[in-house]
Amino acid sequence: MTSNQSNAAAVRAFRVLELLSTAESMSLMQISEGLQLPKQTVHRILKTLGAAQLVVRNLDGQGYECGPRVRQMSVSALMHTGPATARRAVLRKLGESLGETVNLTALDGDLIVYLDRVETDSPLRMHLQPGSHVPLHCTSSGKLLLSLQPAAMRNRIVDSLPLRKMTEHTITDVARLRQELADTRRRRIGMNDQEFIQGMVSIAVPVMRDAYRAWGAVAVQAPLARHDIEALLRHVPAMREAADAIAEMVPPSSRKARAPAQEPATDEAA
Repeated sequence: MTSNQSNAAAVRAFRVLELLSTAESMSLMQISEGLQLPKQTVHRILKTLGAAQLVVRNLDGQGYECGPRVRQMSVSALMHTGPATARRAVLRKLGESLGETVNLTALDGDLIVYLDRVETDSPLRMHLQPGSHVPLHCTSSGKLLLSLQPAAMRNRIVDSLPLRKMTEHTITDVARLRQELADTRRRRIGMNDQEFIQGMVSIAVPVMRDAYRAWGAVAVQAPLARHDIEALLRHVPAMREAADAIAEMVPPSSRKARAPAQEPATDEAA
């Protein structure tokens, strides 16, 4: 294979990954039509990417999705490239004004990953490093970002989640979690009232990449000894301002990527 042929093959493989990153799952036909490439060519590319664990078949075997190596690379890129310094400056300003720990988070499969974190100076705090993962069902960012997913994906994730009881306040009933997600979707604020760690509360607001899709979340957490949920909710305007500032830094490719139509974020379909 010549150098030009190798380059062309690499670009086509990247285009397949780029397209798959915009949807939960896509069929061979959808990928072929989306890239205007022959199905035989797409199938060959998918086979190569699958051998490298860059692409995997979905649970029903009818479509393809990005594999764990691609997801890990995406998280690393979000943490270390682009306007990371500018994002951290926004978080630091918010944290200083609130006097509490602030986080920038994103979905990573069926978990939440901390992309960045600015700790409070208070000795009473919870220590977590960027790159740490926490559950969806008992964290403010987790419930918020899960609630804003398309209904089909939301239901699939909820049905597969191990609703582990972290504290006496953790929601472990599927029906109750669905109602909590509907309420969260409507208000666009995630709340964790001692559900992950006893004595710790948090709230989260979305960083939107367009009218319907969330790129991530800005969250504030505090020990109950300093703030309860109602006290944290008074900071929502400042948090939304920070989230909007970070949204302006999201790369255009992330904000304008093609994806299947989604229901509005105020839709309570579950």
